[in-house]
This record gives sequence, C-alpha cells and structure tokens, in this order.
Amino acid sequence: MRKKIFLLLSAILLVVIVISIVKTSRFYPIIFQLLFNREIQLKKEDSNINILLLGTGGGKHEGPNLTDTIIFASIDEKNNKVTNISIPRDLWIPELRAKVNMAYASGEDKRKGGGVILAKAVIAKVLSQPIDYVVRIDFDGFVKAVDVVGGIEVDVANSFEDLEYPIIGKENDPCDQKEEDLKMLATASSQLEVFPCRYDHVRFDKGLRTMNGETALRFVRSRHAKGAEGTDFARSKRQEQVVKAFKDKIFSLNVLLNPAKVIGLYNAMQESIDTNIKEEEFDDFIKLAQKLKNAQIQSTVLDYGDEKEKRPGLLVNPLISDDFGRQWVLIPRIGNGDFSEIQKYIECEIKAGNCPIAN
Repeated sequence: MRKKIFLLLSAILLVVIVISIVKTSRFYPIIFQLLFNREIQLKKEDSNINILLLGTGGGKHEGPNLTDTIIFASIDEKNNKVTNISIPRDLWIPELRAKVNMAYASGEDKRKGGGVILAKAVIAKVLSQPIDYVVRIDFDGFVKAVDVVGGIEVDVANSFEDLEYPIIGKENDPCDQKEEDLKMLATASSQLEVFPCRYDHVRFDKGLRTMNGETALRFVRSRHAKGAEGTDFARSKRQEQVVKAFKDKIFSLNVLLNPAKVIGLYNAMQESIDTNIKEEEFDDFIKLAQKLKNAQIQSTVLDYGDEKEKRPGLLVNPLISDDFGRQWVLIPRIGNGDFSEIQKYIECEIKAGNCPIAN
C-alpha cells in the first residue's frame, strides 16, 4: 500500500513540475496523452508513415528559403524500420523550370505556408510516394537544437578541409577591392581568389568528434572540399550521420521520456520550423520516436554514381544549356523528367532494401 501511495505521489509531483515549467495551456493535452495514452494515431496514406525533411538557410543567408537538405523518410512502424532517401538539391524539375531546391521557396513566395504544400507535391511526384508530413528547419534552428542537447558525437570518416566555406552576411562584401581592381580580377579562377574575406577555412580530422551546433552545421554544409568529400554524395552521408547522432543523443539523455525537455526543445526551435504537423499530433511523434529507438535504419542517396569505384547512379549531369536555365543540374539518366526508374528503385528500397542499380 505504501508503495502504491509513493508511486501516486511521485506521478502527481511529476505532473505538477511539468505544468509549472510549461508556460502555455496548449501543451496540457500533449502531456496528458504522453502520460496516459500509448496508442500512436498518426495519419498515413499507406502502410508507412512518410515524412519529408527540409533544411534551409533562413535568416541572413543568401536564398534563405532554398532547401540545402532534402531527405525523404519512410517509417515502417510494424517492422521497426526506417528508410531514408537523400535527394540532391540540384535535381531538375521540368514543371518548375528550376531545381528541386526552389520548390519550397517558390511556394513561400506565392503565399505564407505555400512552401510546405509545393515541396510536398513536387517530391511526392518525383518519388511516386505519398508524403504525410513535412518538416522544414532553418540553420538557426539546427544549431539551437544541437546546442540544447549539449552537442553531438560524430565519427568523421575521412579528414577533409574546405577553403571556401561561406561566411554569413559577407556574401556581397567587396573585400576592400576597388572597382578598377575587380575588372583586372575578372579572369580569376575562383571567387576565393577575388573575395577571400567572404570565406572561412573549415577542417575536420578523421575520428570521433564532439560537435556543437555551429560545428555540426559546418560539417553538413561544406561543399568545396577536395576529393570525394566535396561531392553531394559525401555531403548527404554527413547529413545522415548528424541526424543519427542527434537521435542517439536525444535517447541517451532520455529527452523523449521527459515532456518538459521535449517542450523546451520545441520552444527553442519553433521560430525556425515550418511544418504541417498539428500540435495535437506532437505526442504521437514523441511516442513514435520512442518506439523507433532501436529501429533498423537504411539510407541511400540519389546521385550520379562514382566511376572510380564503379558505382552506377540513377542521375546524370547534362551539358549546361538554355534547357536548364544555364545551370549545373542533375536529371534522370533515362531522360529529363522521366523519374520512373528512380520510383522503382525507391519502392524497392522501402519494401526490401539494398537494391542494386544496373549499369
């Protein structure tokens, strides 16, 4: 009897503490559901829960609504399996007459909230997969999230350095160059040579590293490293590493078992997030994350392969032309706008995994 009373008092104390921390009453139903309802009741168009994750610059970044990171995650709750598909931002979308990273920005330009709607529609058509939820987070939110959990541990696979990591707010800095000097430097081989003050020198050494938010951001954003680490394929792999490290840190701290910590994390990030997830669904996502703690996670990247490693890809880089707005882009190897081969591959990855790509 004493034990039951002690447990009851402990439960009441926990609720009182949580309620005292939460500032607004809209979170009370979430806490109630977390404590007393174990069912997961998320909407889904098929047997899996499909989520689109988008990362944008935001704030003072050039092109604040362009998506730098695009990941499609298909969650098989029944078999405790998650399939992540990284989509390159340079993928050309004929209907948009632009790269896929313009989808969110174009939607937001039309109206507030339109970014989530358009990005969802475009990616769903490319992959031929329903998308139930979309979450867009900007770089500020990413940095805050990593810092709130006290940093993350990332195993850097290969040492690399990037001499052209862009410094926020200095995109148009003349670097003390005079107009007459700029004309003489018009033939320079790189922007770094002409405008050195716009860039930072970033280096990561191989091995297990502790990263705060800003360091983790540099790790996933770096695009100009020499060799293999300068490819979109490597960058996508680094993004997946950081997402996994963040997930591991959350579980190691039991953040998801503590409603106050979850709400604290949400409050720190809410201004940096755009999503179609409703507040009454937050508790379901927390419960889903708890359930997937030990899930099998498989990841793949849509890219143009690697000739040296004899690894074929599903995309090709066509010649720069007016057809693609004079931009460097990626298109399906079987033809511009024909995503059928990609769709079959994605379906195979979700259902079976480790699907081969024919030469």
